[in-house]
Amino acid sequence: MSIDIITANELVVQSDGYLVSEMNGEKIMLSIENGKYYNLGQLGGRVWELMASPVSVKDMVKQLVTEYEIEPGACEQQVHTYLQQLKSEGLIQVRKE
Repeated sequence: MSIDIITANELVVQSDGYLVSEMNGEKIMLSIENGKYYNLGQLGGRVWELMASPVSVKDMVKQLVTEYEIEPGACEQQVHTYLQQLKSEGLIQVRKE
């Protein structure tokens, strides 16, 4: 089974079918389809917000670097790892730019 790695130029966007709520500053999400809950956390919740409409991974990283005290390389690595997890759960769509 091959894993398609999300590249910096690809667009990511939220998949449909999820209810999202905020609780104690963190985003909590419920999948209507499978009934699973996901705690996106604070930073994960911000990533989720940025994907309300299609956004390139590189633009998302640039935005997060301006909002949080994080090195661009570390941010990019963490965002890629997180997006791969979301993709594997079917929570996001990945499109070519």
